[in-house]
Amino acid sequence: MTEYPIFVFTALLILVYGLFSKTLAKTVITAPMVFVTIGILTTYFTVDVFREGINAPLVKILAELTLILVLFNDASTINLSVLRKQKTLPLRLLLIGLPLTMVFGFLIAMLFFPGINLWVLALLALILSPTDAALGQAVVTGKIVPEKIRQTINVESGLNDGIALPPILICIAVMAGSAEGGSGSSYWLLFTLKQFIFGPLIGGLTGWICGLLVDRASKKGWMNNTFQSLSAAAIALLAYSLAEMVHGNGFIAAYFAGLLLGTNTRETRERIQEFGEAQSQALVLFIFLLVGMIMVPFSLPYWDLQLWVYAILSLTLIRMIPVAISLWGTKLPWSSVGFIGWFGPRGIASVLYLLLAITKLGVKGYERAFSVIVLTVMLSIFLHGITAVPLSKTFGKSLH
Repeated sequence: MTEYPIFVFTALLILVYGLFSKTLAKTVITAPMVFVTIGILTTYFTVDVFREGINAPLVKILAELTLILVLFNDASTINLSVLRKQKTLPLRLLLIGLPLTMVFGFLIAMLFFPGINLWVLALLALILSPTDAALGQAVVTGKIVPEKIRQTINVESGLNDGIALPPILICIAVMAGSAEGGSGSSYWLLFTLKQFIFGPLIGGLTGWICGLLVDRASKKGWMNNTFQSLSAAAIALLAYSLAEMVHGNGFIAAYFAGLLLGTNTRETRERIQEFGEAQSQALVLFIFLLVGMIMVPFSLPYWDLQLWVYAILSLTLIRMIPVAISLWGTKLPWSSVGFIGWFGPRGIASVLYLLLAITKLGVKGYERAFSVIVLTVMLSIFLHGITAVPLSKTFGKSLH
């Protein structure tokens, strides 16, 4: 089979990186940087299974599976009881900062790309709004950064991809409907009802009920540790599939399944989360490899000055001004506001939402907009990866 060489290569790459992962965590070298770079280097060789590039069938399957697991895992790791106690900063970022980032991104895109359809520009801004704390892992794992700041960045990145998903799906649906000749208002009303009511309801119920069952079976001694861990993927895929069967949105269902996971026993929940994180991490690294192999070569010809300036603005002013506005009045030092504003990397969520858009819309006519997203993510992978350790140390010392 043509898939074997790339799977062997990826497995060896994960294994070799893993052997030195603890040592590399203390440096400015991150896993996404390594996998994207190696992906770019492999473009000098022909890989049959990805001969079709972004449109290769395996890319669609991997992207959707990864998105399901990432959404479930991100939501399940949020401790709702802790969030209620320390909700001020994360909620400000999610309810004020995130919408402002979307609006700022859209308005500046209108200035930079006047010839592009407004729905395309809206999709661009929406896809680049979620953050990815994993690109600056040292920020959320190192003890030198105050816990309140670490928790804020971590919670924001865990929840904002789920919040950004509904408007992204609406945008894709409108664009797809326009391409097919449009639909009436009754169609959109029914679409909204099924996607954004059935998805959360089915996902939330699935996560809550399945979590309770896993919890009860574990307490009774009926379920061993291995199957407690395996239930992460099972619950995520079950929620996705049940929602899709009734024409709800499976991705939203997977997110709500993780958010409302009914497992309350700490040990059981930790097993589910750890295994879910390991599963999604392996797929995420493979996706980053594909970014270098497929998405960079596709978008590179479109990287002109306009795209570079917009990508830099996306990582700076478009992110940092909304953060500053949302945190106004919290009495946080400006150094803390600037630190939170800078560490809003664009990573796996943006890549997966881009791949989702490509599978629904294709790439013809959207090349420049999609290339902006790839360039922004590429810059983020390296800029945030390189600065995570040194800036965390500098920021931590400035507070003592």
